[in-house]
Amino acid sequence: MSDLSLGDDAVAVNSLRSGVMRLSRRLKHQRVDESLSPTEMSVLGTLARCGSATPGELARKEHVQPPSMTRIVALLEAKGLVRLEPHPDDRRQKVVTRTERAESMLEESRRKRNAWLAELCEGLTDEEWATLRAAAPVLEKLAET
Repeated sequence: MSDLSLGDDAVAVNSLRSGVMRLSRRLKHQRVDESLSPTEMSVLGTLARCGSATPGELARKEHVQPPSMTRIVALLEAKGLVRLEPHPDDRRQKVVTRTERAESMLEESRRKRNAWLAELCEGLTDEEWATLRAAAPVLEKLAET
């Protein structure tokens, strides 16, 4: 990509950032369980995408300090959304696994957010919708880096 400090690329990057941030904030308001913080929901989402993990692995994936993740995991465990199991190779560690209750809640949350987003997309032209469909894998790629 060319130098982003000048020209159309900088404008496009700014527009992309702004649009993604605003859409993300609006999607976060489409929550099923208002008692969970966005961070708690994010941890459950990471467990759904990546599978069980140690608190240290979750802290790295979520970009938080390990003591913060320990508190988040304790809150999720108290709510019955995760369970701690012995690590198969290291008895000093635990593995965090989401519960069936968390899986159900995440599925309901995905349905609600997808329905909200689908309703928004109904206002797009066929060309805009085709562009957005084509951009979805690229946005996923950016989110994973």
